[in-house]
Amino acid sequence: MKLENKAIVVTGASSGMGKVIVEEFVKAGAWVVAVARRKERLEALSASLSGAAGKIVPFVGDVSKGEDCEAMIDACVKEFGKLDVLVNNAGVMDDMATVAECTDEKYNYVMGINVYGPLAAMRKAVQVFLTQGNGGNIITVSSVGAQHQAAGAIYGASKAAVNAICRHTAFVYRNEKIRCNIIAPGGINTEIGTSMGMPNMDGFERIKPVQAMMPGVGEGMDIANAAMFLASDDSAFISGQILAVDGGWTAF
Repeated sequence: MKLENKAIVVTGASSGMGKVIVEEFVKAGAWVVAVARRKERLEALSASLSGAAGKIVPFVGDVSKGEDCEAMIDACVKEFGKLDVLVNNAGVMDDMATVAECTDEKYNYVMGINVYGPLAAMRKAVQVFLTQGNGGNIITVSSVGAQHQAAGAIYGASKAAVNAICRHTAFVYRNEKIRCNIIAPGGINTEIGTSMGMPNMDGFERIKPVQAMMPGVGEGMDIANAAMFLASDDSAFISGQILAVDGGWTAF
């Protein structure tokens, strides 16, 4: 099993890509702290994996809160004695608004989850990795929206920001063997659209040419397969990279 006895924290674990990542990781022998805000969904996920090869520990937390980001890493170390991998998967959409119509409220909401959450989690994880002294592995689920105009101004900015944080981390901690890679999904069949609410129609109309080039919609398993590779020792010499999982959308 590729992830046998690896201690892993996965955020956004109760639905969509995060749920599939947790399922596949636990089946592959990983010890997973599954983080999300919805307790009942985490409990159902845990119950469904009761006979799997690995272990799952549900953790109710909100990544926009620094104390929760620290606590989830501490929970992994307390439960499993170490941290091997952090998967920053939690994320939300904006409302497709352009820069002329975006709001401070939406900015604070999206940036709190999409940028501050991964940053706070990575800060704590890197501190643990440095203390352990044997390297570490960070995987962040970003978006092709960091380069394609596939959503609103705030969403694109949030994904570009987290990409920069991840690449910086990969570079500055390369000598400590702390790896940091990015998965950039294209159109994936998840519940993330529910975080958008009513779209800004002006912004939505303006990005339609980009949406029209999307070659298809992927599934959560497509992202889980990429995460499995990056979490395993098969990718031991890969760091600072952005892996697009988009059916060729960004090739246009």
